[in-house]
Amino acid sequence: MAGEADFALDRKLLIRRFGRAAASCDEVAVLAREVARRMDERLEYIRIDPKRILDLGCGTGADFDALGRRFPSAQRVGADFALPMLARARGSRSLLDRLRTLGRPQGPSLACADAAALPFARGSMSLVWSNLMLNWLADPLPALREMHRVLEVDGMLMFSSLGPDTLRELRAALPAARGERVHRFIDMHDLGDALVQAGFSDPVMDMEVLTLTYADLDELLRDLRLSGCANASTARPRGLSGKGGWEAARQALEAMRTDGRLPATFEIVQGHAWKAQPKTTEDGRSVIRFQPRPGKS
Repeated sequence: MAGEADFALDRKLLIRRFGRAAASCDEVAVLAREVARRMDERLEYIRIDPKRILDLGCGTGADFDALGRRFPSAQRVGADFALPMLARARGSRSLLDRLRTLGRPQGPSLACADAAALPFARGSMSLVWSNLMLNWLADPLPALREMHRVLEVDGMLMFSSLGPDTLRELRAALPAARGERVHRFIDMHDLGDALVQAGFSDPVMDMEVLTLTYADLDELLRDLRLSGCANASTARPRGLSGKGGWEAARQALEAMRTDGRLPATFEIVQGHAWKAQPKTTEDGRSVIRFQPRPGKS
């Protein structure tokens, strides 16, 4: 599990990287946009009419339009830990979104926030939407508990995350002797366990593999850099053993070339879960509900 004691991510480095990537991430966000499209498709089969939606890890706000189209009467709130991402989100609303909210007090509200310490009241959200954010947490449990806290009863979490097979080609090609070259991602079953520990009920999850292709290693590394998605493990090495290490990695990847392109695998875990009626109060007392008898008012 990605939350093991020997695994940690450099949070300050992540904030700096995603802050720098605010100006460039949208031009290389093919994967995030495709995953968002698939998440939106899932909502076709789920009965929910949210009043307030939290896009947690909203980045530049690229998913706001889709959420606004599907739930035009819902208030949208975006939260991200990188302030430059939010500045970009504030200034990049589409014309369609501006027209949709014409006459209303404002478009999406924005908050710079840690996923594990959300600045929202208990039960204040109907839907939490989180697209490829959980994989940037060494341990997702504290954040999942916060999502559960801010959801109203019968509210839903819709999420996606990267699984352990992500970038398996790059992981195999890079020398592993001196540190963690590609950081770890949480397994779907461990994520399911964390959802239950956080208090969610009826989790539904599945996994699929998407493969992007690149002309060469430099193009892949460029996309990772521009998106802010380079390795942030605290156990990452600070070099690649000089030119020899890079050359060995390039040769290993060349052996994987298919139809003239280098493949990059991304394991996508998607799912949703609900906040059910509580069975106990916060101090541990049982909740007893009285229902009227049939025919009685």
